Parts: sequence; structure tokens; C-alpha cells
Amino acid sequence: MARVDAAEISELHARVCKAIADGKRLQIINELRDGPRTVGELVAALGVSQANASQHLAILRDRGIVAARRSGVNVEYSLTSMKIVQAVDLLCEFMHEQAGTRRSLAG
Repeated sequence: MARVDAAEISELHARVCKAIADGKRLQIINELRDGPRTVGELVAALGVSQANASQHLAILRDRGIVAARRSGVNVEYSLTSMKIVQAVDLLCEFMHEQAGTRRSLAG
């Protein structure tokens, strides 16, 4: 197995963080946590245009976070790994803790 150097890992880390640094993309990840969805289903769930959803999905696909699979006339999107859901959930826990700490310091 090829060894990946620290600089390459840092660059990949930054690319993934940039991909999830958008509220709509986080919502897409959340929608996909229970299984594949078509663009139409994501559009309905998120209340965005098909073009906007497709743009966000293209970024997530480019970063390796989602995969696309044709199913008849539709394209279904799914997460490539549930580890991204675990990472997002962990970040949410951290933010809730930080918000609680700020409130207790202010009060």
C-alpha cells in the first residue's frame, strides 16, 4: 500500500472541510444518511432548484463524499461512507458544547 504524506492528507482534509462548509451540502449529507435519493427527492426536501441541488451534488461528488448511480431515468445519489455522517455529527456535538459553554460564561 502506498504511503500518503502529511501534506497530501492536509490538502485532502481541507478539500473535504470546504465541501461540508456549506449549509445546503450539510443538508444533502443529512438527507442521504438514510439511503440513496434522487435529485428530485433532494430538491423537494431542501426547497432548492434542481440546478442548485445539482451544483452542490457535483461538489460533493468531486470530493468523493457522494456517488451517483443511474436508476432508469433517474440518478440516485448516496454517501460513499457513513464516516462523513459521523464526522458531521461529531462537529455538531462540539458546536452544541461550545454554545453551552458560551451561555454559561455570559450568564
